[in-house]
Amino acid sequence: MYIEQGYKGKHESWRYVVGVLLIFIGWQIIGMIPLMAALVLKSLGAETMPMDIGGMSKLLGSNMFLFLMLLSFVFGLLATFVTVKFIHNQSIVALTTSRKNIDWKRVFYAFGVWAGITLIILGIDIYLSPEDYELNFRLEPFLILCAISIFLIPLQTSFEEYFMRGYLMQGIGIMVGKRWVPLVITSLIFGLLHLFNPEVEKLGYGIMVYYIGTGFFLGIITLMDEGLELAIGFHAANNLLTALLVTADWTAFQTESLYRDISEPVLGWDVFVPVLVIYPILIYVFSKKYGWTNWKDRLAGDVKSKESLQLVEANGSEL
Repeated sequence: MYIEQGYKGKHESWRYVVGVLLIFIGWQIIGMIPLMAALVLKSLGAETMPMDIGGMSKLLGSNMFLFLMLLSFVFGLLATFVTVKFIHNQSIVALTTSRKNIDWKRVFYAFGVWAGITLIILGIDIYLSPEDYELNFRLEPFLILCAISIFLIPLQTSFEEYFMRGYLMQGIGIMVGKRWVPLVITSLIFGLLHLFNPEVEKLGYGIMVYYIGTGFFLGIITLMDEGLELAIGFHAANNLLTALLVTADWTAFQTESLYRDISEPVLGWDVFVPVLVIYPILIYVFSKKYGWTNWKDRLAGDVKSKESLQLVEANGSEL
């Protein structure tokens, strides 16, 4: 009963409206001040201020740009926790999971599984198409990248999970009373937030299949597993390894990574295979490991009312 964990705090609709506004201010306004200030100061010595991600990265240096960009998500995560604590009077545990405590073993399991799959796929691709990659390794910038990525990328991805699959999933679910509605809405929002990534301009709108499909995958495992732990682990592994292993001139993450992808980008199998093949296999693996059942009710059933849950608790069961 993950969505129903929202009942463990104050859950009037207006609180979620105010909460989304506060989180947006923390993330996109307060959190962006350091990056904007750095860009303005750097641009004073340049003829024009670059508006694209690649230009901003070159202006500040890739590591500094990455640090300042990720810092905005840290402010977003803090704003989310403050909102949940003071606007909703809900615990972080209740926002995270339906279990009594956050299950860190689940986080690390999902992280390890996706990290392993990513390394295997990348290794095969480099072996089969070595002409598409060039070694980009420089020790000092790479060590700085590692420090920034290891500390900040998990916070960035955790913010996206706590906001999308946590705060919005619970809030929308309680308001509409149907589980499939927040699953669809949060997956679409997650995908559309990537609409202005440089990958979309380069590859076309077909890449949105990957972003929205990933949103559905993360939403499904959250609802089926009754918590965010698997989604947090998967998302952290995905972004961390992306930053450390491969960069390209046309991606949102332009970093001092081990390799640079120098191939001409095309919308190919690597976009659709994860969504259509790998994600379903992962859902199956997770379902077997954690004994998921009652798929229809967990993904598309009614969100139970607070009164019915109070009745269950009064009879000696747990939420």
